[in-house]
Amino acid sequence: MADVNRGNRPLSPHLQVYRPQITSILSILHRMTGVGLTAGAVFVVWWLLAAATSDDYFEFVDGLMTSWLGHLLWLGLTWALSYHFLNGLRHLWWDMGNGFELDQVTRSGQIVLFGSLLMTGLIWIVA
Repeated sequence: MADVNRGNRPLSPHLQVYRPQITSILSILHRMTGVGLTAGAVFVVWWLLAAATSDDYFEFVDGLMTSWLGHLLWLGLTWALSYHFLNGLRHLWWDMGNGFELDQVTRSGQIVLFGSLLMTGLIWIVA
């Protein structure tokens, strides 16, 4: 049965008590980039469906995707993919039982952030 006296108990410490740390920020960012990549996949499917529908509709969608706003969207998606990939590798490293010391966790987080920016830049330079 549900606890009807829940209001009498104190709440557990939350954001008001703990200051943000690099691990919590990167965890939230990992989830956000995952959602962003899902939304980006919808845009890619829309673009492909427009190509399969008609020339006029494809020109419209392609115009949006190649505009300055579209380029900004692609840049953000490229960074999100780079970050999500590198942070996923970081989690795989943790799954093997490595890198749990506080300084190693902080350093690997910094490497993921810097690496994602570097990887995004390299992708845009090459592409």
